[in-house]
This record gives sequence, C-alpha cells and structure tokens, in this order.
Amino acid sequence: MKTGLVWFKNDLRVYDNEVLCQAIHHCDRLLFFFSVEPYLFEMLDLGFRKAGCNRFKFLEQSVLNLQKNLELLGGHLIIGRNSAVTEIPQLVKQYGITEIYAEEDSAYEELNIKTKVIHLLPDVEFRSYWGKTLYHINDIPFTIPVIPLTSKAYRIPVGKESVPRPTFKTPQHSKGHCDVTSTGFPLPTIYGFSIVEYKNAQPFLDGGEDAAINRLKYYTFDSKLLTGYRWSRNKSIGLDYSSKLSPYLALGCISPRLIFKAVKKYEAKVAKNQSTWWIIFELVWRDYFTFKGMKMGNAIFYLKGFKNKDLEFENNKEHFLRWQNGTTGIPFIDAHMRQLNSTGYMSNRGRVNCASYLVHDLKINWTWGAAYFESTLIDYDVSANWMNWHMQAFEIYYTNPVHQSLKYKSEDYIRKWIPELNHITDSKILAPWLFDAVSGKTNYPQPIAIYKKWSRSINRILVAVNSMD
Repeated sequence: MKTGLVWFKNDLRVYDNEVLCQAIHHCDRLLFFFSVEPYLFEMLDLGFRKAGCNRFKFLEQSVLNLQKNLELLGGHLIIGRNSAVTEIPQLVKQYGITEIYAEEDSAYEELNIKTKVIHLLPDVEFRSYWGKTLYHINDIPFTIPVIPLTSKAYRIPVGKESVPRPTFKTPQHSKGHCDVTSTGFPLPTIYGFSIVEYKNAQPFLDGGEDAAINRLKYYTFDSKLLTGYRWSRNKSIGLDYSSKLSPYLALGCISPRLIFKAVKKYEAKVAKNQSTWWIIFELVWRDYFTFKGMKMGNAIFYLKGFKNKDLEFENNKEHFLRWQNGTTGIPFIDAHMRQLNSTGYMSNRGRVNCASYLVHDLKINWTWGAAYFESTLIDYDVSANWMNWHMQAFEIYYTNPVHQSLKYKSEDYIRKWIPELNHITDSKILAPWLFDAVSGKTNYPQPIAIYKKWSRSINRILVAVNSMD
C-alpha cells in the first residue's frame, strides 16, 4: 500500500489543485500537511515582524477552510506549528511515507525549505507540480533565463503562443489515511502575537477557498461589477471598485486559471470589453513578475536592485515611523497607511502613492518600505511586492500625492480613515495645513515637509475652496 503526503503551501484549495489530484491518483492513502513556518513571524531589525497579525489571521482562516474542505472529502489536515524541515521527517517516519507531493516553489525562502527537507529524506520520492501562474511555466515561449526585461515583450508572444491549461475538478474522495485526525491551528502567542493583538486584527476579507469562490461569483455574474472594472479600479473605498481576488491568489485559495475561466464565461454571456481584457492582463502581469523574479533571483531584494543602480537615501527613522503609522501630515498618504495597518489591505492607487512618497519625497530606503508591505499586506506575494517596489524606486515616474488626492476625489476616503479630519466637509481636507481654521482645531500632525513640486496642486485646492466660500 503506497502512502503519500500532500504538502500544502501557497495552494490552499481543493479545486484546480494538480498536486492534490496527482497524489490521489498515484497513492492508496494520503496524509495532508501544512506548516505554519515560524520564520515568517520573526521580528526584523526594522522594528516589525516579517509577517504581521493580519497576515497571521488571514492565513489561519484560509488553512482552516482548507481543512474543512478536505474533511468533506474524507481527509484530515495536520497543521504543524514548527518548520516543515522538522515536521515532515517526523511524519515520514511515523506513517511510512514514501512519496511527497507539493506545488513547485519560485522564491528563495520557500526553495530553501524544500531543499532542506529533500536533503533529510533521501529515500522519499518528491513529486512537484507547477500551479502558481495562469500560464504553465512549460507552456510559455521563454525559458526563465531569457524572460524579457519588459512586460510588453513578454505579454505579446505569450498571448499569441500560449493557452492556459484546463482546470482540475475537485476530487470526489481524498483517500485520507484512516489513522490521521485533523489538528488545530497553532495559537498566535507561539509566534509572538498577544491575544489582544490577535483579537484586534481584522483582515479586510475573510480567508479561504470558499470565500474566494464566493467573491469571484459575486464580482462577475451576481453583481456584474466586472463590466466596470477598467474605470473603477483606481478608487479606494469599499469592496466593489476592484475584484479583491489578490489575497486569495496570494495563498492559492483560488487559481488564476479559475479566474480566467470565469472571465471568459462572463465575456460569452454578459459582456466583453476593456474591463474583461484588463483583469486578464493583471493575471498575465502577475505571471510576468513571477517569472522575471525567478530570473533575477535575490537581486530583487537588494538595495541597488537587479539593475545595480545607486540611489541616495536620507533614511530618517522618525520619518519612516510616521509613514508606517499614517502620521506624515499628508492625508492621502496617511489614510491609505492607516487602512493598511487596520485591515492588511489598500488599493493599488494607494500602494503606488505611498511607495513613491516614501522613496522620492522622504528619501527612505525602498527595501524598508517593501519589507513593511510584506509585513502588513494580506495579499503579499513575494514577486509582485518586491518587483513593484523595485519598479517604483528605479523605473516609474514620481506620483504627486496632493495631485492624486484631487484627481481621485479622495475626500470621503480620507474622512473614513482619519477621524481627526472627518468634520471637514470640503476640499480643505486634502491639504489641512493650508488653513489655520482647520489645523488649529485638530490634533492631526503638520506635514513632515511641503515640496515645491506640489505647488500647482496646492493652488488648485486653494482655488476650489475659495470658489465655495
């Protein structure tokens, strides 16, 4: 009787999971395992954890939902509190496991753990399957060493020459080992989080495959919001302005192929327009960052980046802390950072502006900002996060947060996340430091600095306010 172990990592789903399907096909009985890796929650020298409490809680919800869905299939999920490097060899010995099935990894830390496990188990066969991206790594017209340096040079050939593979159906039965029972999710205190901190954590979305599939269904056929995605995606308030599928993609609670399949069905039955094109474009962009990140390796984490460019930074730690806490005195920046801290999420528009402000205005090391987003974002994806920050530091033109607050009419958003300013009913809220009557009646901080390059936008605010007086 062949006994296998399915090692879940960032593929926390039962639908369209090739690893699960292949393990069921090849083995007589299976153990299902997930490890809550302690290194993810270690304290960094920067003063915050590698992954914060919102990420911990969203992970917990997602893993427990996977556990429930496996139990519906007749299996049980063992959740380890220690590293897989420790836990898996123990399970192999205890249950006589001869094969381990897992999704292929693409980033250094995950690959390092896998390498260590393989080294400890020379007599166990490891079977890995690619499942992270929309297009299979073997189906794109490039090998990793020659991935193009621009997204357009990647996207056009891939669109012409590649097709996403079909999805895998949910198995009818999991062949779960009869001597195995599910285990609980480890307590947050094991990883350094207090009970109060854990209770106060409120991830922007509920984690898990069930929530992911419900969100996809809602955003497409239930609400038909997808039709307007192209024009609403840069907004900041609420759940409906964008798909909100990125947190589920990050942990593999849903596959990009399932999203692609749903969008194509939507195009056939509801509407095909710029919005449906754009959401698929985002999936392809995500693929590109994954493959390009693999090509560049650890250089994407380095201060000089993979282009080996020098940038001058002042690295004022007080200013960095004010940026983290949402107390820079620039409402558009602070509102987004406070939302991030509270929920583990912010809009794409907010991410661009907060990154640009940190790097190009405050002159603070971009890797500090990337690490903070890694700590806080529930949709953290190693390639997407670090490659986006890399682009913001080295390649993308500066964004003016005062201009952006005007352009995107952010008054209501600022009122929502900065209670010190929610009594301001007009455009004064975009630049409260300009108005003595406002700044003298609130404890909202004065800006760290005001830059000459903001003058035109500041003048527009003054004109707008004066025209209403």
